[in-house]
This record gives sequence, structure tokens and C-alpha cells, in this order.
Amino acid sequence: MKAIVILLDTLNRHMLETYNDQAWTKTPNISRLAKKSFVFDNHWAGSLPCMPARRDFMTGRMDFLERGWGGLEPFDITLTKQLREKVIFSHIVTDHYHYFSTGGENYCQSFHTWDFHRGQEGDPWVSKVQSPDLPDEFLGRALDQHEKNQSKFLEEKDYPGPKTIQAACNWLKENESADDYFLMVEAFDPHEPFDCPDDYLDLYQDQYEGPRFNWPKYSKVNEPPEAMDHIQKRYAATLTMIDHWLGKLLDEMDRQNLWDDTLVLFTTDHGLLLGEHEWTGKNIMHVYNEIAHLPLMVHVPKEEGNGEHISAITQNIDLMPTILDYFNVPIPSKVQGNSLLKLIERKKEKIRDYALYGMFGMTVNITDGKYTYLRAPAREDNYPCHVYTAMPTTFRSFHGQRLIEQIEMGRFLDHTNYPVFKFPYSVKGESFQMAAHIKENHLFDIEADYEQRNPIKDEELENRYAEKLIQAMSELKAPKEQFTRLGLVNISERSDRNE
Repeated sequence: MKAIVILLDTLNRHMLETYNDQAWTKTPNISRLAKKSFVFDNHWAGSLPCMPARRDFMTGRMDFLERGWGGLEPFDITLTKQLREKVIFSHIVTDHYHYFSTGGENYCQSFHTWDFHRGQEGDPWVSKVQSPDLPDEFLGRALDQHEKNQSKFLEEKDYPGPKTIQAACNWLKENESADDYFLMVEAFDPHEPFDCPDDYLDLYQDQYEGPRFNWPKYSKVNEPPEAMDHIQKRYAATLTMIDHWLGKLLDEMDRQNLWDDTLVLFTTDHGLLLGEHEWTGKNIMHVYNEIAHLPLMVHVPKEEGNGEHISAITQNIDLMPTILDYFNVPIPSKVQGNSLLKLIERKKEKIRDYALYGMFGMTVNITDGKYTYLRAPAREDNYPCHVYTAMPTTFRSFHGQRLIEQIEMGRFLDHTNYPVFKFPYSVKGESFQMAAHIKENHLFDIEADYEQRNPIKDEELENRYAEKLIQAMSELKAPKEQFTRLGLVNISERSDRNE
């Protein structure tokens, strides 16, 4: 038995023809894969952004209610560890350099072997003391290290995304006679900056002649319409490039006829705003559908998918138990996700009633497929909020640089007896800048208003979804302060008062 996970970073669901017959991007190989798979229509993120999403996937547990960006914890029960105990070989091939930055510890190292391809974004790869010349004019972002890395990309095959996919093809060829393996193929594309040969941009009849714009900021849109049209086409061009190389991987899988004995899952970690809601980027605004509603396609040997769509609500945390289930490995009791095989084999019509998702310390959001409710911090200081972790690293940094005297350590988490640090994340009376743009809760009817342009003003309905949110967070054993900072009352505390 074999399993392959293909993850493209920052893949916008609404820009794939499999999900949107009005999509204008060219992704024939994603569509080709969909025809061999079950297509999940109601698949949602859990923890955001990149590394929190990967911890969800690796552990089958929701990350963002306890901490944000960080490495695998020493108490985590991981997919790779469970497979290793059953003598199932695991390998990852990736160009996602966050795995090798501070705050990305232990993910790749948990596999039997790993293969890293350099050069994406600010990957500290090309070593030149002198800073390169930046363009005289540019929109969005530009970074010295990115400019240095670009000097290595002379041909399409030199780009990290293509190199990653080609390395996966080579691995499959070298292990053609092998069995009992799990292969993770993870390409950073189409994550920004949107770098690809001009041939791909030409496919979209791009006529832009303004300042260079290949890397949008995480901010309100202030670029002219022609620049926004250009950045959307650059995203599309980068997506089409990685789709082309995905085709080479599918060709190799065809050649080996892996479809007969290999579970294949295709998905992403999150999407990206490219002008929708007057924003570009992610993280600092509400988690709109463009960011949280994700593509998921699953091919199961001997199950006739053929593009059949499944409408049940699923999440990122369901991938780990699905892979374990496929390999007949017991699913640990601490796993919060559910196997998708029960849906595919038609043994269940649903595996959950809702999806809960968000980014640590920001909004907490819930959807039942009919409505989405986006709950904002109740106070400008976002107090109280703490990080709980045994790994004090975070995004290229360390927790606890401020307010050292307030750091505690203890057995604060219900699901482990392992002691963890308790780091203050917000300060009472001090404006919380990460959430500066999020002032209100929003409720949307996404059946009637999928693009979330018209928030519903209905106090009774909002209260009903606030209750659903309380229930969902309670079931996941969220720290009590999460209810406080969101202006919610923990359902258990409310029950205690009523008795």
C-alpha cells in the first residue's frame, strides 16, 4: 500500500475550473487529477497560515486555539511517527523553506528522509555580501535575498517549484518496485512572490507596463486597477507553471499505474486575497472564503471517484486520520479529525456538523456550509491571550522577548501532561496591532452570498452562531481565555452558574 500527498501552497479554490466553471486560469492537470478523484466541495482550513496548517495535517489536531506559528511539539502524536511504527517508509520533497527557518522545527526531520530545494522567497540561499540593485520603481514588496536567489533561475527547470516536482518524479522512479511508503510532495508555488518565465504570463495576454509588481503586500488595495489585473495574472501564470509540472508527476504515476494501489490526496494550506474585499494577502484581515475554503481531491484505489463531488464538511485535520485509516493503522484517541474514507465508501453522510478555523490570536470562525460567522476580538487590546508551547520558537523569532517576568511554565493543556510555557501574547491596555483592521463580527449567508459582500444584521441569528462557536471551542478544549478575549461565555461556566 502506498500514499501520496500533493500540496500546493496558497492555492485559490475559486480559480480552479474543477470548482468554478467561470475560472479563467489554465490548470489542465489539476482538472486531470480531479477526474480520477473524489472532489470535496466543503473542505475548510483549520489553523492558519503555513506552519499551523501543517501541524494540523501532521497531528490531526487543531493548532490555532493554543498557539500559532511553531515547530512540532515533543508531545505531538504525528502521522510520520505512527507510520514509522508500522514500518511504513516516509519521504518529503519540498521547496517550502519555512520548514528550515526558526519556527519550523521537526517537520521534515520526522520523515525517514527529506529533500529540500532552495530559492523560494527569502530563503537564505544565494550568499553574496553585497546587496543587489533593487528596481528603481516597484509596487508591493521587494527583498534583497529574493533578488539574490533570482540570479540562479536561468531556465524554467531551475525554479524551485519545478525542481521539487521533478525530484518527486525521480524518487518514484528510483522506488518503482517498493511498497509501503508515504510520499509528501509539497511545492511552495503559487505562493507569492509570483515568479515564473514570461511564457506563462503571455498565456494571459498581460499588457501591464507599470512598475514591477510581483509580490503583493498584506494590506488594503492602493494599487491602480491595471496593476491589480497584472498581479492576478502573475498569480495565474505561476499557478499554470506548477500545474504544468504537476502533469509530469501524473505522467509518472500513469506510467507506474500507481492509481491501482496508491491513495492520492491533493490540497493546499490556505488561499490568498488578490483584491477581493479590497485586500491583498492574508493574516491581518477577516478570514474570508477565498482564504479558508480550500480544494481537496482524494483518489482511493478500487473506489470509482471519476470526479464525483462530496458535499460533507471536511477539514485539514481529517487528512492524517485518513492516511492512517488507509494503511490500517489505529487512529490515536487524541486525534480530532476523522477519516474521509467513511464518506468515500458511503458508510457515513457526514463526519462533522461544522468547520472551525482561524489564525491564533485573531478571529475565530465557524461555518456549517450555510452560514459563516467570523468572530473578532472583543477588545482593542485583545486581552487576555497566551501562547502555550514547549517549543519557544515562532516565525523567525522566539517567544517571550517582552514581559519575561510574566512567562510561566506548567501543565496547562488538557490533552497532555507535558509541561509547556505560557507566554503573554497580548498586553492589557495596549493596542493589539495584528488585529487593528478587524473591528466587527461578521455573519454571512454563503449560499446566497458566497463572495461575502453583504454581512447579515440579525442579532438573534448571530447569537445562535455565537452559541455554535462556544460549543465548537468547548469540544476542542480551547483555553478559557479564548472565550474571554472574543467576548464569549464558556458554555461550561454558564452551566455552572445556572445550577
